[in-house]
Amino acid sequence: MSTEKATGSDAAPERRAEDSVFFKLVRVVNLTARPFQQRVGRQHQLTLNEWRTMAVLGKQPGLTATQVAELTGLDKMAVSRALAGLQRHRRLHRHEDPADLRRSRLYLSSIGKALFAVLGVQAREREAELFSGVEAEELRQLNTTLDKLIASISENAE
Repeated sequence: MSTEKATGSDAAPERRAEDSVFFKLVRVVNLTARPFQQRVGRQHQLTLNEWRTMAVLGKQPGLTATQVAELTGLDKMAVSRALAGLQRHRRLHRHEDPADLRRSRLYLSSIGKALFAVLGVQAREREAELFSGVEAEELRQLNTTLDKLIASISENAE
């Protein structure tokens, strides 16, 4: 068994861009994001980045905007816009951080929690549809690999 790390690229110069792991990851995101916006986004006046932010805050209330950015992989400006949109629709509350008054802690409002509950069910159903053709062990391995990739990227970004 080889001990070389996979880089997602191949030495063969004739390799097509659409064969790269990076391209495939972006494609998967795009293929899943488009239906989200068509089905859920329009119906609930919710952007994909607002949903990503809600998903994190729904599971981990009290985060800062910086922590939301780290957990979602979004840049700070995208998180700022998502937070503004959530606040505009009364889906979010900000509370001063008692340890640092320059920071806010973020919480879903009762309206935000109700929407999160509804969309959480829909998201799990959609995920089951998307992964229906993939074996449980393959999904477990993919999840492990994605966790390693995220950790590697996070380490190298600092």
